Amino acid sequence: MHPMEHLRYVARAGDLSQDVLVREAASALGALASDPLELVTVCRRILDKYPIAGALWSMAARVCTSAQPYQAAREFSTELRSDATADHAADALPDGAAVCLLGWPDIAADGLGRRSDIDVRIIDAYGEGAGLARRLAGNGCEVTDVPLAGLAAACSNADVILVEAAAAGPDAVIAAGGSHAAAAVGYTSSTEVWCVVGWGRALPQQFFDATAASVADEPWECDEEVVPLGLFSQIVGPGGIEPAASWQRADCPLAAELLRPPI
Repeated sequence: MHPMEHLRYVARAGDLSQDVLVREAASALGALASDPLELVTVCRRILDKYPIAGALWSMAARVCTSAQPYQAAREFSTELRSDATADHAADALPDGAAVCLLGWPDIAADGLGRRSDIDVRIIDAYGEGAGLARRLAGNGCEVTDVPLAGLAAACSNADVILVEAAAAGPDAVIAAGGSHAAAAVGYTSSTEVWCVVGWGRALPQQFFDATAASVADEPWECDEEVVPLGLFSQIVGPGGIEPAASWQRADCPLAAELLRPPI
């Protein structure tokens, strides 16, 4: 398939996990490495289609600032496949913990599948909770599928609430709808609220502002929302778990050419 056709296919593919999206985009971008102007244009078009995919912003920034764009894309894809965030999240949970999460967070779900000792409460954001509940139950986990109306009750007496960031900035993250309410319930209930920030999803402020702008208009109609970092007690990332109050991370350089208006 011609690289431009491949990228159009990626852009039309709908709800892809970020690792799959990055892998497919990196494969196609490699064929455009000899044309820097075309490379920037295509990156901007893909980001316009997937504005909240933090890992895609990181890959695009790496590609656009590298003297060897194809190698930069391949290296980033390799790093993404080696991300240990899911393992760190699973390993840090207390034995027998009651854990709440929203929807089907790809990183957190991968880790929870190995912890059959925990009680997982899946709050049905996106209508995906039942599917994840069946998957985790098949792995031996104790799972409760919670309707969105039960969010406060499920979170207020949990041991840990897991919120997965699609993208993260210095002061806030973008996460599934309902995450702000879940984090606020945890904060007021003195429940541990952990934000899972996988590799590539921590962005410089300017990139994060661009992602947040995509959910700014009529946010009550969006599937995602902005959640202040101050509501979290811990951040889980590629290096392990650390207090949210001291967390600082950016997984890519700032490539200003990606911030121009969409084409």
